[in-house]
Amino acid sequence: MFFSIDGGDGTGKSTQGQLLCQWLRELGRDVLACRDPGSTPLGEAVRELLLQRHDLNIDRRSEMLLYMAARAQMVEEVIRPALRQGKTVVSDRYLLANVVYQGYGGGLEVETLWEVGRVATGGLMPDLTVVLDLPADAAARRITGQLDRMEQQGDAFHGRVREGFLIEAARRPGEIAVVEAAGSIEAVQAAIRQAVRPVLGGVA
Repeated sequence: MFFSIDGGDGTGKSTQGQLLCQWLRELGRDVLACRDPGSTPLGEAVRELLLQRHDLNIDRRSEMLLYMAARAQMVEEVIRPALRQGKTVVSDRYLLANVVYQGYGGGLEVETLWEVGRVATGGLMPDLTVVLDLPADAAARRITGQLDRMEQQGDAFHGRVREGFLIEAARRPGEIAVVEAAGSIEAVQAAIRQAVRPVLGGVA
């Protein structure tokens, strides 16, 4: 079983992903958590390059391909082996983020991004992607500390990103579930579990 948690910056992905992993373990599942980009030596090096190297000018197409390369490595080194071992995988972001950030946000062709993504992942897609939805201005107010490269892209960019998540969710209702992220941590987690239960086979 493979889940991904996605959404705009500041929507609470990491916190909610950790809580989802905790719940799945309580249900008796062997859970592997990973993050995209990251979770391999190559992926972590690419993550540092993409998010922290403010001195580099990275073209959107180059940016997209770097994300894809990190994801390809994570799929082959981390996710596929875990799935073969019967583990449940929860990824903090996956291909949908690439489509939305570099496509809707950055102006690249959305269908091309999906196609490149299918090549990069070898066709491996989550059983369900949960998108945490929050207006971009409200999400931005939640972010503390120094902003990374993507967080610094500006209000208009992040507004397009939010719109992209919602458009893709509407296009793929069986693959992407949208959860309102404005409530309490507990309320949001309850909604995530409700979305995940049918995929798990009706777990109480």
